[in-house]
Amino acid sequence: MVTVSGSTMGTTYQVKVATDQTLDKKALKIELDSELNWINRIMSTWRHDSNLSVFNRSPAGQPMPVPDELIRVLQLSNLIHQISDGAFDVSIGPLVNLWGFGPDAVSDGIPTEARIDEALLQTGIDHLHIQNGTLTRQIELQIDLSGIAKGYAVDRISQLLSRKGLENHLVEIGGELKARGVNDRGKHWLIAIEKPAGLERSIFRTLPLDDLAMATSGEYRHYREIDGKRYSHTIDPRTGKPVTHHLASVTVIHESAAMADGFATAINVLGPDDGMSLAIKQKLSVLFIIKSVNGFVEKRSPSMDTYLKDVKAR
Repeated sequence: MVTVSGSTMGTTYQVKVATDQTLDKKALKIELDSELNWINRIMSTWRHDSNLSVFNRSPAGQPMPVPDELIRVLQLSNLIHQISDGAFDVSIGPLVNLWGFGPDAVSDGIPTEARIDEALLQTGIDHLHIQNGTLTRQIELQIDLSGIAKGYAVDRISQLLSRKGLENHLVEIGGELKARGVNDRGKHWLIAIEKPAGLERSIFRTLPLDDLAMATSGEYRHYREIDGKRYSHTIDPRTGKPVTHHLASVTVIHESAAMADGFATAINVLGPDDGMSLAIKQKLSVLFIIKSVNGFVEKRSPSMDTYLKDVKAR
């Protein structure tokens, strides 16, 4: 097993490769870092000079040419937005900042209804026009791809490794993963799902990954406390406010890490009931961990049950 790790997108990455080849780890890391830096130069909201940051400062109504990769991620984002009835929206930057999260946090307390309404008027991916390799902000939108960019980067790194003939690998960026082939023991890659229990780190259960990606979204580590009340970092784009349901975390398995990432975010906004309805309608493999008075309860979508049975039978 060859392991390469580093930092990217405000978090960490780890790549594991099971191979009989003799790999130059230093050269591989340089190649991986180059790919990740390139994605950051396009999609980061933390970099002032990224294509996305420049677009976020562009005049409303003026088309701006952008890289194809940014177009692709925004098209995927729009698809998930439509499927989730607006629960996923990459234009919620003003709301994320208003509630004290994100690169330009502006709030120390609870925003007033008037400020929330004002921020809502600055959001809505429907105001983003995509045509012929250009983007146009029809209003002063601020696009934030934190709910899908890591998954997209995982897909890109997995493709890079496959092109190099390294078919047996596991790619992880900030908790989003994609597995190909088998591990160094010739088995499916087995992924631990963390128990959503505050600062403690323990395993809730494990899931096997068979040439698939996995993304988890939850509010149990990323939150703010204001006047003794906890506010989730997950903002509902439809209300402009943090979610208040009892869904502790949601894990989605999908062929695409970008789609798994986006759907995990959307379902985390929707909550356990509407999220399950979406999973059933879209035939998504989803694992829900729900807070209850007796601890945490696991629920699985029918597609997740089918997947786990199929993997076990192989």
